Amino acid sequence: MRAIQITEFGGPEVLTVTELPDPAAGPGHLLIDVSRAGVNYADTHQAEDSYVSASTLPMVPGGEVVGTTTGGRRVVALVGTGGYAEKAVASEALAWDVPDAVDDVTALGMIVQGASAWLLLRRSVHLEPGESVVVHAAAGGVGSLAVQLAKARGAGRIIATASSANKRDLALDLGADVAVDANEPDLTAALIEANGGRRVDTVLEMTGGTVTDQSLRALAPFGRLAFYGMASRTEPSPVRPATLMAHSTTIAGMWLAHVFRLPGDVMRTALDDLFGLAVAGRLRVVAGGEYGLSEARRAHEDLRARRTTGKLVLDPSR
Repeated sequence: MRAIQITEFGGPEVLTVTELPDPAAGPGHLLIDVSRAGVNYADTHQAEDSYVSASTLPMVPGGEVVGTTTGGRRVVALVGTGGYAEKAVASEALAWDVPDAVDDVTALGMIVQGASAWLLLRRSVHLEPGESVVVHAAAGGVGSLAVQLAKARGAGRIIATASSANKRDLALDLGADVAVDANEPDLTAALIEANGGRRVDTVLEMTGGTVTDQSLRALAPFGRLAFYGMASRTEPSPVRPATLMAHSTTIAGMWLAHVFRLPGDVMRTALDDLFGLAVAGRLRVVAGGEYGLSEARRAHEDLRARRTTGKLVLDPSR
């Protein structure tokens, strides 16, 4: 089978198309003919071995696929690694059936980005109806869905940030009440102004560095910030407990892998909700671009350069 293999850690240049033996599915696993593989920012960290969990070589990157099992089921699955290939193996516990009305891009958009947005709003910041929420990188995979989910949950004011006018327009089209330039020199003041002069209740943040620092300073008393990535690869300033107490601030971290340690099948609950909203026309995955397997390097280059919006996918057939 054709696959992308990494034999040394680094940037997009280490993604190489190669021929590998077909994987075999053991007990409790499914062999999937991959119709599309998702491309996530986490994959760029995986390629350079800077992800939350360590990577080992050689490796086929890619953590999510949608396709058909040897038994004829159409599923979307988390695979950890091995997704950038014509065939992949997934644990039966990490594969979910996809409704006929849900296309491949939507299915892939929900399993990581959709579930992340769902968990951030419900579990991390506990968004209540009427509260304000700042969604950074609002035109991205998680951000574009978080804007829509926040609206569905009755957010009082949705403040989107994005780095270009086109991306800000997209966020407004998806339901944001106001869009702020992510490059504002005084982002704290810009966020407060966007909220009608009031400090904000909640923030979903994945940039790091000064964006995190300035977002924390924009929080109202009992405000909550959920941190789920560090696209800038720059650490924010250290936070002292006394600073948290001074404004009754809550900071949460979210890594999707931890959802599987929760009691009950929270992931199934999230996907049922997300797929239901999609079928009803209340939630849409923004298609960010489809690349052939041979174009995986370009996909990573575009993602790291912030040239993309929405969900990126690879087509293993080309």
